[in-house]
Amino acid sequence: MWITMLLLLGCLSAFIVFRKNTIPVVDETDHRSRKLSVIIPARNEQFNLPYLLDSLQSQTYQPFEIIVVDDFSTDRTREIAESYGVKVISGKSLPQGWTGKSWAVWNGYLHAKGDAFAFLDADIRLAPQALALLMKARERSKGVISVVPFHQTEKLYEKLALVMNILGIFAFTSVFEKSNPQKGVYGSCILALREDYEAINGHESVKSEVLDDLLIGSKFMEAGIPVTNFIGYGLVSFRMYPTGIRSQIEGFSKGAILSTGTLSLWTVVPIAIWTIGLLLTNAVWLFINTSWALPLMIGYLIYMLQLFYFAKHVGVFGILIPVFHFVSSLFFLIVMGYSLYQVVVLGKVKWKGRYVKVRGRRGS
Repeated sequence: MWITMLLLLGCLSAFIVFRKNTIPVVDETDHRSRKLSVIIPARNEQFNLPYLLDSLQSQTYQPFEIIVVDDFSTDRTREIAESYGVKVISGKSLPQGWTGKSWAVWNGYLHAKGDAFAFLDADIRLAPQALALLMKARERSKGVISVVPFHQTEKLYEKLALVMNILGIFAFTSVFEKSNPQKGVYGSCILALREDYEAINGHESVKSEVLDDLLIGSKFMEAGIPVTNFIGYGLVSFRMYPTGIRSQIEGFSKGAILSTGTLSLWTVVPIAIWTIGLLLTNAVWLFINTSWALPLMIGYLIYMLQLFYFAKHVGVFGILIPVFHFVSSLFFLIVMGYSLYQVVVLGKVKWKGRYVKVRGRRGS
């Protein structure tokens, strides 16, 4: 009986933290006519960058300027950016105490002339009306907004991220994070006014942090600037790791363990209960000849249906991964284990050829 109650509680917990907080679709006209600077840090992004720059060219709200910061790319990133006629800034040597992405974003800001900023990762893809609606959403929020993009997957290994992506949506849309003083923003897509960004000294205020996006959100909150997070369904998407499963594991693991420390306990508990229930149902095969088999199988099927529902709002994951969700759960455990190893044993995390010490000191 208790196992059945736990699984039901787990499924219900997900609906406590999940919010379909999509970007409102309203009249696109922006009467404030702000000058929007789009800042894109890019390190070896030759596969992703053309999709983003193409989508920026098709926007109904054209940005004042587009700045690509070439962060010492060894591929065709710079060549591709220049072919689109955007402003390309060469990366500068990484100073002591800075992480690579924060330094690239900061250098983009130093060259920007707009009175509003859109910080976009190179893997972002925008629907034609996205910038117009994002600017409207930012005006209504009277603060900073960020978007958890819809995950466009193509290869099977990319679809393994189902559980990770759903947990990310839980964390960023949870109603319990609304007043959390440590509330983060999702770093792939952030919109802020120049005056708000400069009020917290921008990315310089989190220059040494692995979790720059989460911590810069808390800086905005500390300064009394509201932070609102949306999901990108229908408007903002990305293809996270097209170059292989190794980069996917590195990307997810760099903040998997550390990020839990910034969440409200009221968010952590329902997420933990949901995750425990999910992992328990995945163990059904171990208890096939016991009294636990039936409740675990029923739980497995309920979680499967729930994953189909969440996946519709989170990304493209097909049919097989939600049905055989124990595979995505195994990927989740691998990522969390590797993240724990990096944080506890190595004391540093790796991303795009750089090591960053977890307590804010740059590694080798």
